[in-house]
Amino acid sequence: MSSSVSVAAEWDLLSDRFYRRLTLYSPLPWSAPATTSTSSSSGVGGAVIGRLDLSTHIVAAAPFGGPIAAVRDDSKIVQLHSEPSRRRLLLFSSSGHPIASAPWPPMLPRLHSLSFSSSLSLIALLSDGSLLRFRLPDLQPSPSSSPVPLLPPASGGVADAVFWGGGVAILTEDNRVVVATDIEAADPHPRDLADPGVGDEEHVLCMAVVEPQFVMSGSPEVLLAVGDRVIAVDEDGVQVLGEELEIGPVQKMAVSPNGKLLAAFAHDGRLLVIPTDFSRIIFEYECDSALPPEQIAWCGLDSVLLYWPEVLLMVGPNGDPVQYNYDEPIKLIPECDGVRILSNSSMEFLHRVPDCTTLIFGIGSMSPAALLYDARDHYDRQSAKAYDNYQLISSSLPEAIEACIDAAGHEFDVSRQRTLLRAATYGLAFCSRFPHERFQEMCKMLRVLNAVRDPEIGMPLTIQQYKLLTAPVLIGRLINANQHLLALRISEYLNLNPEVVIMHWACEKITASATLPDTVLLEGLLDKLRLCKGISYAAVAAHADNCGRRRLAAMLVDHESQSSKQIPMLLSIDEQDKALSKAIESGDTDLVYLVLFHIFQKVAIEKKASLDFFGVINARPVARDLFMAYARHSKHEDLKDFFLSTGRLQDAAFLLLKESRELEKNPMASKGSPLHGPQVRLIEQAHRLFAETKEHVFESKASEEHAKLLRSQHELEVSTKQAIFVGSSVSDTIKTCIAMGNERAALKVKSEFKVPDKRWYWLKTCALATVGNWDALEKFSREKRPPGGYKPFVEACIDAGQKTEALKYIPKLTDPRERSEAYARMGMAKEAADAASQAKDSDELFGRLKITLAQNSAAASIFDTLRDRLSFQGAY
Repeated sequence: MSSSVSVAAEWDLLSDRFYRRLTLYSPLPWSAPATTSTSSSSGVGGAVIGRLDLSTHIVAAAPFGGPIAAVRDDSKIVQLHSEPSRRRLLLFSSSGHPIASAPWPPMLPRLHSLSFSSSLSLIALLSDGSLLRFRLPDLQPSPSSSPVPLLPPASGGVADAVFWGGGVAILTEDNRVVVATDIEAADPHPRDLADPGVGDEEHVLCMAVVEPQFVMSGSPEVLLAVGDRVIAVDEDGVQVLGEELEIGPVQKMAVSPNGKLLAAFAHDGRLLVIPTDFSRIIFEYECDSALPPEQIAWCGLDSVLLYWPEVLLMVGPNGDPVQYNYDEPIKLIPECDGVRILSNSSMEFLHRVPDCTTLIFGIGSMSPAALLYDARDHYDRQSAKAYDNYQLISSSLPEAIEACIDAAGHEFDVSRQRTLLRAATYGLAFCSRFPHERFQEMCKMLRVLNAVRDPEIGMPLTIQQYKLLTAPVLIGRLINANQHLLALRISEYLNLNPEVVIMHWACEKITASATLPDTVLLEGLLDKLRLCKGISYAAVAAHADNCGRRRLAAMLVDHESQSSKQIPMLLSIDEQDKALSKAIESGDTDLVYLVLFHIFQKVAIEKKASLDFFGVINARPVARDLFMAYARHSKHEDLKDFFLSTGRLQDAAFLLLKESRELEKNPMASKGSPLHGPQVRLIEQAHRLFAETKEHVFESKASEEHAKLLRSQHELEVSTKQAIFVGSSVSDTIKTCIAMGNERAALKVKSEFKVPDKRWYWLKTCALATVGNWDALEKFSREKRPPGGYKPFVEACIDAGQKTEALKYIPKLTDPRERSEAYARMGMAKEAADAASQAKDSDELFGRLKITLAQNSAAASIFDTLRDRLSFQGAY
């Protein structure tokens, strides 16, 4: 039990709970005399790293064991020649090892505060209310070296500010509150909260922020201590809190990690813990000093830390506080399960002792876990007491094993971890029902944690922090710190995809190898990139291209297996021919179109001849056919140019005819508009193109005739002032002219288009019958014997319902069949039968006539009688 006593002796009792202060790293490298760092892994080769004094620097530390940033505070007096004359922005690991150093940008307003965002970007808030972001680990301003303003010029600047993971709340000199919840964005959007109503003679003593995730509205709530009251300010309004509690002026405030409690240091030296709604005072403690502490922070959820120069006081809900003395300045860094304490010479971690550790190492503890731990000790010394202890705890063995495993996870000392795990394995030998995976999982986590806690890495994560951070995020932080080898080993150990690690390493390797030849660098990259199947070579190639190494990018992208990534990258490095070939090989039409559009747009932007583009696609049938399919719907001019440039004259001509038809469908084309001119010209162009080929004589002639007809119709519309001709056929044009009484124009069309006389008689007859000019029709029939006979006259009259006029021409029909059918259409059954009897194939004709006059029973009997008579005569 002596080892347990020595462990518990390091603890401090606060109320009914134990706390311990662990020394994580001591001494810190920056506490040594000024040296010149030459470590290439630190990223600050040749930079002078001097003794860092927290009292003369503005310091920020990232949570979850993250890095530390520092800039000399130009408002503090420093000893001459003790530091470089020009201010520098310094970045260290939590173990004090330098990571990067960069000159502080000149000609900027005074620095107000530094902070790390949740994604580990370094944010600098300047006194005029503007933000400046720095990229890790090289500390280069990102996205630009110009600060982003958050406050209007008339605000007077920053009076106070509070950061949280993704935002900042700023109290201006004119007592307004401005918040920005997107400080990691390239263009943050600050917004004013409600006017707190602070008078000109009043002064805001301190401020705190309840983070958005703890507020029902989802917006941050800012607490301001003004005089004897505390004001809650949000977007909806202002509320005065705790007036009935009579707290008095509050000098310092800090919100608990869960956003439910507030620690407030009053003007009379009282430390008050109250809910954030100020409904009651949970507990209060009277400090020995009424001077406000320089820093106030929560240590978990059970205690509050107050720091005055040389004194750190930890106050709990009951009992006496715990006091720690420091002879150097410190900075409190709150974590989810404790507080890191940074001083000039060491990094410590103050936290509550876990219950499992208290059960094992508590003085006089007889818990099953403590007895199991002792049993393992006896077993190592080959003492029979080991079995005695086992018998005492046999019924509680699973709980004891679990406590030993948990306690090992909370330890930073590797030897103590090993001892606790050995105790757990001793119990596992007697407990088959305990899941062994729990033990294996803890061993894996401890190996990872011990690796990152190494002073060379400097990330003192606790197991609780590790679980909240998660392994992928930890790996991301390691690669951002250029710890690629460790990140790769952890990824492989935890069976995580190492792609992100190898890709980041490859990009950093390209950046750092500016003088290395492309072929040599490519070999080194491929050796590592091949370790991960399915890795994106295109992403690495894009980085190489951004670094100005286009040849290397082209060689890298050749190894990309995914066409969807390879082809866009080839286009971005001006490898259009290769991109088109790869797209066709992939069989993905979307990728082929992507390349075609890219090349076509580039030709248009650079104002090059389209012949280059047409030559490229004409040599590739798939690309050519896809281009033609697309262009037929939306790019007729380009398709026509393609046909002409590749000698496909007939296709260009057919395309011109299609365009002419589209113009014809235009509503304006039927109103005598100027669209007729372009339509005719398109058809004439098609005629000329057809004429240049021997295989399309008919199309050439038809196009010529069509153009001529359109011109004639347009002239007729102009002369008659009626838009009724364009788009009709030659026959309809002639009929329309005759119907309008313009027989001269009709004869002209007949002559131009060589309309035969037989067709002319049909058209004129129909036109005269349509307008009911029967006298002119009769006169026309007498001019000379019609070439096609009188059948057109008969049908025109019958169709017009003029039986009397039809009877003038039926007797003139020479064919009995035509006379019979004409009489039948007029319902004259006897005359139809007489005419049918004169025909040679009278039986067939009688049958058709009977069907025509099926509704007339008398006519049907006439046809039957006459057919029987003719049949009887034929028999003799």
